[in-house]
Amino acid sequence: MRRESKPKLKLLIVDDEPDNLDLLYRTFRRDYDVIRAESAIEALKVLDEQGEVAIIISDQRMPEMLGTEFLSRTAERFPDTIRIVLTGYTDVEDLVDAINSGKVFKYITKPWKPQQLEVVVRQAAETYCILKQRTADLRRALRRESSVNAIMTAIRESLDYQNMLQTIVETIGITFDASCCLLHPVEDDHLRSHSAIYCADEIEHSECDCDRQSELVQQVLLHRSPQLKSDHPPHLVLPLTYQQELLAILSLHRTIEQPMWSAEDIDLIGVVSEQAALAISQARLYRRTQQQAEQIRAELAVARQIQTNLLRQTLPSLEKLKVQACCHPAREVGGDFFEVYYHPQGDLWLAVGDVSGKGVPAALFMASAISVLRRELSQEVPPEPDQVMRNLNSILSDDLMGTNCFITMVLARYTPSTNQLVYANAGHIYPLVWSKQTIEADSEPTYLKVRGVPLGILPDWKAIAGSLTLKDGEIFLLTSDGITEATVQPDKALSRSIDSAGAMLRQTGLWKLLRQTGERLDLKQLLAQIQAHNAIQEDDQTILSLEVL
Repeated sequence: MRRESKPKLKLLIVDDEPDNLDLLYRTFRRDYDVIRAESAIEALKVLDEQGEVAIIISDQRMPEMLGTEFLSRTAERFPDTIRIVLTGYTDVEDLVDAINSGKVFKYITKPWKPQQLEVVVRQAAETYCILKQRTADLRRALRRESSVNAIMTAIRESLDYQNMLQTIVETIGITFDASCCLLHPVEDDHLRSHSAIYCADEIEHSECDCDRQSELVQQVLLHRSPQLKSDHPPHLVLPLTYQQELLAILSLHRTIEQPMWSAEDIDLIGVVSEQAALAISQARLYRRTQQQAEQIRAELAVARQIQTNLLRQTLPSLEKLKVQACCHPAREVGGDFFEVYYHPQGDLWLAVGDVSGKGVPAALFMASAISVLRRELSQEVPPEPDQVMRNLNSILSDDLMGTNCFITMVLARYTPSTNQLVYANAGHIYPLVWSKQTIEADSEPTYLKVRGVPLGILPDWKAIAGSLTLKDGEIFLLTSDGITEATVQPDKALSRSIDSAGAMLRQTGLWKLLRQTGERLDLKQLLAQIQAHNAIQEDDQTILSLEVL
C-alpha cells in the first residue's frame, strides 16, 4: 500500500532574467511546488492570489523594485516565510541592508552552485516546517490556556450551583461554536430533572428537549466514556467525572451545515471538561455545606427559643419589691442563666449562673443546672443556699469534670418578712448592694465577698453562706462576667465610666454607670447602653436586680 505523500511546500522564485527562472524551476520542481514571477510587482500579485508560501528566492537587482524592498513587504504580511536573496554584487552594505530590511535567511552570490543552493533551500524548508510546527503548538497552548481561563473566570463569577452550570454551558458552547450545548447534572447515577442549556441565536430551545433521551447521552450515562457521532449533524458527548464520581454529562451539537470538530478541538473540550468537573464538585460541596449550615442555624434558632423558654418569662410581682432580669447569649445559645423563684412559704430565691465556655455545650449544662436548681428550690422546705450549692455540685460535678467545664453561680434567698438576705457564691462575681444614699454620698457600693470555688472544680463543695439585711431603698444586683468583661469604646456618655478606650468595663466601670442612672434603675436600658458601645459581644451577658421599695 502506498503511503500518502505530504503536500509539497510552495517555493516562489522572483527574477527578471528568464534564464535564471528556468534554471531555478528545473532545480526545484521535483521537490517543491514552484511558482515563478518575472518581477517584484508580479510576485506581490501572486502572493495576493495564493497567500503564504514557504520559501521566496528573489534576485536583489530588479528594475521596478529592489529585492530588499520586495522582501520587506512580504515580511510584514507573511512573517513565517523563509526569504533567500540572490545577488551579483559583493558590496557589504548592500548585503547587510538585504538581510536586515528583508529579514533574509540566507544570501547567495551569483553565479551560484546548484548543490549549494539546494542545501540552503533544504535548510530553509526544514526551518519553515519547524517554525510552523512551533507556531501551531504555541497557538494550541495559548488557545487551551485561553479557553481554560475563560471557563474558570466564568465559573468563579457564578453565584451559586445552578448559575455555575448555566455559565459552563454558555462558555463552552460559545468557545467551541456549538449550535446547542447541554449540561445534564447526575446524582446517584441518574439524570436530574433540570439541565442547563445554551442555544445559538438561530436555534430554538425546544429542538434540544430530546437530548436527554438520545442514544449517545444514555451510552455515556451507562459506560462513562466519551461518545462521538462523526456523521452530520455532529454530536459530541462527554462525562464530567471527579474522583470516579459522575457529576454531569456534557452534550454538544452542531447543525448539519457545520463541520465536525477537529481533533484538537475535541482534545481541548476534554481538558476544559476536566476543569468544569472540578468546579462542579467544589460547587456541590459548597452547596451541601451551605445547606448543612442553614439546617444548623435553623436548629440553633429552635434551641435558642427552647433555652429562652427555660428562663422565667414572667417575674413575680410582689408588694414593696421590684425584680428585673435580662439575659443575652453571645451566640445562638449560651451558658448564662438566671432564676427567680417565689416559694409558697414566702421566700424569694434569686440566682445568676455562668457555665464556662459558650455555645451548645454550655447551653446543655445550663439546662441541667436550672433543672436541678428548680428541683431543689421546689421542696416543701428548701435547703439553705450553701446546702443547695453542695447538692448541685454533687449532682453535676462528674459531668462537669469529665468535660473540663465548671459553673460559677450566686444563689440568694430573700425573706420579705424579715428583710434578711442569705446568699452562697460559687466563684461568681461579687454581688453589689447600694442605695440612693450611697450615690448621694459618692460612696462605693457594698461588695458581698463571701465566696467559694466554682461548681465542678472539687468533688465536695465547701463554703459558708453570707447574710445581710436589705433595708428599704436598697438594691441587690447580680451580673455575669460577660458584662464586667465587656470591651467598650466610650463616647462622652461613657468616658467617665472606664479608664481607657477599648478597656474592659469591670465592676468599677459598671458601678460608675449605675451611679449615672440615678434613682430609677432600668436593667434593659443599662444593658442596651453597654451593648451599644460593645462592638462585638464576646460573652453571654446576664444581669438581675432586687430592689426593696
